Amino acid sequence: MVYVKVASTNDLKPGEKMGFQGNGKAILIVNLNNKYFAIGNICTHMGCRLSDGKVRDESIQCRCHGSIFDIKTGKVLGNPAKKPEDVFEVKVEGEQILVDM
Repeated sequence: MVYVKVASTNDLKPGEKMGFQGNGKAILIVNLNNKYFAIGNICTHMGCRLSDGKVRDESIQCRCHGSIFDIKTGKVLGNPAKKPEDVFEVKVEGEQILVDM
């Protein structure tokens, strides 16, 4: 496992999200009630950035065509996407948010 620092806990308040690039991957990190989750940031339907979408409860909706993904598991919750998003392990050390890439 290779953990990379992607943000500080001060950067993301509950309900906020941030997209970033790391090791050739586009990743979305989301703060859900002070727990951090990371999934792929490129919608598996047509390639739009999920970081431009809306967080609702524990899901994110793509702004382009409305696909909905579970932020914790990457599963598709709403069409038109069929393929789930990749999920990345996250850990917090002090105020640093680290993602396994």
